[in-house]
Amino acid sequence: MSEIKNAALYAVKSKNLNPEERNKTFDEVALGYDEEQAVAEAQRCLGCKNPACVEGCPVHVNIPNFIAAVKSGNFDEAYSRITADNALPAVTGRVCPQEKQCECRCVRGIKGDPVSIGLLERFVADYHAKKVAVEASESEKRAYNAINAQNESENGSHSIEKKNIKVAVIGSGPSGLAAAGELCARGYDVTVFEALHKAGGVLAYGIPEFRLPKKVVNGEVERLKGMGVKFVLNAVAGKSFSLDDLKADGYSAVFLGTGAGLPSFMNIPGEDLAGVFAANEFLTRINLMEAFKENSSTPVVKGGKAIIVGGGNVAMDAARSALRLGSDVTLVYRRTEKELPARRAEYEHAVEEGVKFAFLTNPIEFIGENGRVTAVKLQKMRLSESDASGRARPVPVEGGEFVLPCDYAVMAIGTSPNPLIKNSTPELEVGARGTITVNDELATSIPFVYAGGDAVSGAATVILAMGAGKKAAKSIDEKLSQKAE
Repeated sequence: MSEIKNAALYAVKSKNLNPEERNKTFDEVALGYDEEQAVAEAQRCLGCKNPACVEGCPVHVNIPNFIAAVKSGNFDEAYSRITADNALPAVTGRVCPQEKQCECRCVRGIKGDPVSIGLLERFVADYHAKKVAVEASESEKRAYNAINAQNESENGSHSIEKKNIKVAVIGSGPSGLAAAGELCARGYDVTVFEALHKAGGVLAYGIPEFRLPKKVVNGEVERLKGMGVKFVLNAVAGKSFSLDDLKADGYSAVFLGTGAGLPSFMNIPGEDLAGVFAANEFLTRINLMEAFKENSSTPVVKGGKAIIVGGGNVAMDAARSALRLGSDVTLVYRRTEKELPARRAEYEHAVEEGVKFAFLTNPIEFIGENGRVTAVKLQKMRLSESDASGRARPVPVEGGEFVLPCDYAVMAIGTSPNPLIKNSTPELEVGARGTITVNDELATSIPFVYAGGDAVSGAATVILAMGAGKKAAKSIDEKLSQKAE
């Protein structure tokens, strides 16, 4: 009896690659569930009538509904139920901060572990990917439309009909992909315009292979193509084309999901030295350009001493990537471990793998020779009263300066929206930080132009961006439907 009780209290743990092995490879760290583990974990779900977990999900996945299908071993049905709400389950199952959203509201967590919703979501998506070829096929199109038609019918709504209405989505990151999937499911002719040569946005260039394998991102993109979404690559909004160009080409509405790819710097002496990278550039070379591969033509620093500045998930990604490139890595953060904004799991993985941490430490100058960084001058800090964010404010310790040698440094202290669209579209209203101004329906100052994700909120999480994309798609549908009446 006690064994059964304990099984209900504690989550089924998934395995990770051994730290001593994984810190030398870009293979995925978390291995996920097998079928037996997934069913066992699903059986812990109580199927609450008023599920708080759903309220915590930015895209409102009907969590008990899909878990019930896993519980019965019907994994195909579980996948159908997830994709009715979430366009990218294989992605969110890996990188969504479930511990701060759905799982933290699970009643199982009151006395024991919450249900591992993220791992179950990942399992269902991976099961589907293994069973069904990711290449778009007519049968998958029909299956997807049938699923959505059934969902509409169950909700007392009409079946989906294709509309002869074109909608443009600018940016193929999480908000853009979510908006594209939702709009396509509602019958629109959707084209996604991506500035880079591969679709996926931050999912492709920002998140390392060991956290989010690119075959997963590619698979989700291919699934959207199978639904009918079109992708145009190497198309830079504000340079290659304007919003007026899209209007002239017959697009009835536009969604701006351009993200926040403009890096932030500290503006300290020596920050312009060679070898001081923005995290975006460093990670793009590794993730999108595959500089970690032996045969890659993209240059990246390998080995030596690396300093990573920041404490968020991007800083952890940069630190763990540098480690895999053979570097001796020290992450510098001006507050303590307690205040780290990164996911706890990512920090623990970094510690296990060998990343060193210098807490209560802040860079004040980069030192160089012949135009290249050779060291960083650091300032010891202490915590004072809380700042506007509610966190303890770091202040310098008198006489607490010291120098660490480094061969390169990576600045991972935040990003802001790229100003290209703003500069090319003066009628587009933006805020003080360059974020696009929207109303409650995510409509911008330009009629039939909507925006969401990091371009509106500033740098945030994948799932919040997806939630915005989905909400904007619904707003576009409502507005275009009113126009048609």
